[in-house]
Amino acid sequence: MLKKNSKLWLIHKRKVRFGDTDAAGVMHFHQLLRWCHEAWEESLQCFGLPANKIFPCNLLNEEIPEIALPIIHCEASFQKPLQTGDKLELVLTPKRIDSSSFQVTTKFHIAKDEAAQGLIRHVAINAKTRQRCQLPENIDRWLEASSLFLNKPFPL
Repeated sequence: MLKKNSKLWLIHKRKVRFGDTDAAGVMHFHQLLRWCHEAWEESLQCFGLPANKIFPCNLLNEEIPEIALPIIHCEASFQKPLQTGDKLELVLTPKRIDSSSFQVTTKFHIAKDEAAQGLIRHVAINAKTRQRCQLPENIDRWLEASSLFLNKPFPL
């Protein structure tokens, strides 16, 4: 399931476009959080977990996932403004909180400098009963594999 360069599913590159900025010419916090979620989705895809196996909103799904992963908390902080043309490297650090929840911290780097950070926390719930439950097995595997690389340096 894991691709050859496994660290690459935890690192993504993006470029700030004009449409990503607000009237002041800098990235707005909601855009940062959107990019955090998109980087998480890309990470799952690179790991070998297609979106239709994770997200219940896919109408093409023949089989709706039994477990939903709603966001229960998010944060965004900027150390410097992100402006049009900035080339960013996003580094994901997933962390299991307990058997039913996890969070993904995404650090945004310009060159080797950290420019911003976002955090999104999820909890697993049964899609029908809406009761808290164990994380799905595929997310457990992704979290376990991610933890193997947390103490190893990432190429920036």
